[in-house]
Amino acid sequence: MIADAPGRSNPGERGFILVAVLWILAALATLASVYAVYADNAAFAIHINDDRLRIRASVLSGIELTAYQLTSAAKDAAPPRGGFVLRLARSRVEVSFVAEGARVDLNAATKEMLAGLFEAVGAKPDNASDYADRVIGWRKKGVVAGQNDEAALYKNAGYAYAPRQAPFRNALELPLVLGIPPGIVERALPHLTIFNGQAQIDIRVAESLVLSALPKVGPDQVKQILARRDQTAPDDKSLLQWLGPASAGATIKTTPACRIRVDVALDDGRTAKAEVVILVLEGEDQPFRVLSWRDDVDGSL
Repeated sequence: MIADAPGRSNPGERGFILVAVLWILAALATLASVYAVYADNAAFAIHINDDRLRIRASVLSGIELTAYQLTSAAKDAAPPRGGFVLRLARSRVEVSFVAEGARVDLNAATKEMLAGLFEAVGAKPDNASDYADRVIGWRKKGVVAGQNDEAALYKNAGYAYAPRQAPFRNALELPLVLGIPPGIVERALPHLTIFNGQAQIDIRVAESLVLSALPKVGPDQVKQILARRDQTAPDDKSLLQWLGPASAGATIKTTPACRIRVDVALDDGRTAKAEVVILVLEGEDQPFRVLSWRDDVDGSL
């Protein structure tokens, strides 16, 4: 038997080393693949976050420019509606705004106005009156439509909660109000708010359905209101006078709350929408305060 020469490895050792090297190479390849996936995911996440930042910046720019238009106007001459388009950071931003007076206020509207809106979205007159009673019963304490205890109605109907008997905190509380069918709620919500702050609606910008909610106003009068508004130089004061008794539920004064819709289109093809309600402030450090913000970036709109 011939002994191995000093310093030389035998075939078994060489095979073991080769297997070890192959295992190390395989592990390194696996780590490289994992890192590549991680890097791709990180890059994707950074891209998404960058898009979100650009969208938010675009929406904020739209809000600030709207507030500037409203605050730069002469006192009591702020436009009740408007719109504009701008380019910002490789994004196209389309903005439209309308005074919140275009909607019926759940906390301030009279029973007649609420009933008129419910009737306009499809409720029968008697039912519409009942729904209005329940809205008022939700927002305040006291006797409503002969009921000494509004909470008892909810209890007797098997509801697990009582009416708030305080102002609505959100228009989306309407589905909680006793007895109003979901279909009526769904059709009424786009025309309701808690930010109008007054019982009247702004007849300069209210939609035809909201105008139909005005007490003592019929379909023909609504058409005439819309026709008069479409004139080249409409006379708002004469429009208010023309309404006669129905003018008690109308106003031509712009509310300090404004609803802004922003559509953002990024250069990479991504789009987003936002709906924001702001309160325009006078004599304060900040020109406005955000009352409500909804967008579809994270699915909230």
